[in-house]
Amino acid sequence: MSDSAASTPPFRLHPAAAWALVGAQFVFLLLLGFLPWGALWQRGAGTLVLGLVLVALGVGIAIAAGAGLGRTLTASPIPKADGVLVTTGVFGLVRHPIYSGLLVLGLGLVVIGASVLHLIAWVALLSVLMAKARFEERMLADQYPDYAAYAARVGRLVPGLGRIRP
Repeated sequence: MSDSAASTPPFRLHPAAAWALVGAQFVFLLLLGFLPWGALWQRGAGTLVLGLVLVALGVGIAIAAGAGLGRTLTASPIPKADGVLVTTGVFGLVRHPIYSGLLVLGLGLVVIGASVLHLIAWVALLSVLMAKARFEERMLADQYPDYAAYAARVGRLVPGLGRIRP
């Protein structure tokens, strides 16, 4: 490690910025649930079933990930000081499975909603979750010596995609 790297203080996201990201995430999820439906594609029983399956799958992924984190779980991207690095279960497939679950849930709402506004809200949700993930990863890397190896092995939101090369 170089002298400059050793003297660089660890990155910390300001708590207000962290909670602003959390708030934005929930705003976009609410928008996806309550925006007026559109007609980008024909909405019938098949699209409704597909959308509901994606919503249920997304909820299931997020719940499994939350349960896997246990006491380390927090909505904030700022890791808990007394937390542990979880790399098993769904965290063995992706580094941010709660975010993945929220995106799958949101995609189900896009399928049901069938509007340009739904697509825009989903892309905005993706952008917020990507920002959250990147900030979180910087802090996790500072907090856990094993994080770099984990991030090189496991994808960010999709298995195999978004691995961080050392």
